[in-house]
Amino acid sequence: MTYCCGLLVREGLVMIADTRTNAGVDNISTYRKLHVFSDPGHYQLMIASAGNLSATQSILHLVREGFENPETKANEKLTDCKTTFEAAQLIGRAIRRIHTLEGEAYEQSHVKFEVSFLFGGQIANDPMRLFLIYSAGNFIECGQDAPFFQIGEYKYGKPVLDRAVSFNTDIGDALKIGLVSMDSTMRSNIGVGLPIDVAVCRRDALDLEVDVRIDHTDGYFHDLRDRWSSALKAAHQGIPKPPYGKRE
Repeated sequence: MTYCCGLLVREGLVMIADTRTNAGVDNISTYRKLHVFSDPGHYQLMIASAGNLSATQSILHLVREGFENPETKANEKLTDCKTTFEAAQLIGRAIRRIHTLEGEAYEQSHVKFEVSFLFGGQIANDPMRLFLIYSAGNFIECGQDAPFFQIGEYKYGKPVLDRAVSFNTDIGDALKIGLVSMDSTMRSNIGVGLPIDVAVCRRDALDLEVDVRIDHTDGYFHDLRDRWSSALKAAHQGIPKPPYGKRE
């Protein structure tokens, strides 16, 4: 499993992804799932992946190296795109291409072709955007009313984001809340774990403000986990006991 989240707030974009892959309790590995395409001043693009690892790697290879557009016959790759919408369409076509090439083999092996991607960032002269791209290659765009997307094992981290994140959330707070969401997921699902990859880009900056991997030695993340656990304990202790049941 995996857990990735993208938060698009007024000040910019936060992307967070774990690195654990799980093919059984005796076959756990680490693979990067947050991929950054960076050319400062021109574009900052980020793709987080979830689902079948071989399929997601094949799709990422296509968008990085390029493949033929069936309409124009031109070889197109992600960094050739002029807008993020055009880039999201390219990723969708790559998903469908890999499904066409390998889908039958997956079915014969009784393996479900299941992938999803978070794609976001900004290209010069184009707005910053965030998309959730599905296994069919179709996608939806993040909006101000719901300024985040998740893929993978998202149910444990979603309540944190629902309660704490809005479009006007400070980007530093968005990163902090995203890390709390990741920690909540890791606490409840052993299929999600360290290291965590993090990227942050401010709107119109066209350069990464944060590009870091958090592992078990990271002091801030350990402190965040401890403080969040303590804050939850203090919160529930501060709430009066329910006035239900028999009374004396």
